Amino acid sequence: QVQLVESGGGLVQAGGSLRLSCAASGSIFSVNAMGWFRQAPGKQREPVAHITSDGSANYAESVEGRFTISIDSAKNTVYLQMSSLKPEDTAIYYCNALVITTTPGSYDYFGQGTQVTVSS
Repeated sequence: QVQLVESGGGLVQAGGSLRLSCAASGSIFSVNAMGWFRQAPGKQREPVAHITSDGSANYAESVEGRFTISIDSAKNTVYLQMSSLKPEDTAIYYCNALVITTTPGSYDYFGQGTQVTVSS
């Protein structure tokens, strides 16, 4: 079993910043990649940012230049620094990890989500 625990969500005014963290733990042999998705009310879940274990990152066009994803592979932890936040960034943010388990096997995991609310 692998668990992803997110933290750092909250309420912020437009133009403000938040930093999300997500730590993976459990029966992990290695973490190949981690990322963040988000789901706003009435909308489908969408990818926000993705990073491989060697640090190669990519972003959704809507957050490019405002969000920065980083990874601490030694801690199996991914971060999302969000700046210049807009009301349209309001959503539940879900951590994602592609994990090679000790079983072994390759599995895609999601965290329970953390709420980010940006007020105008």
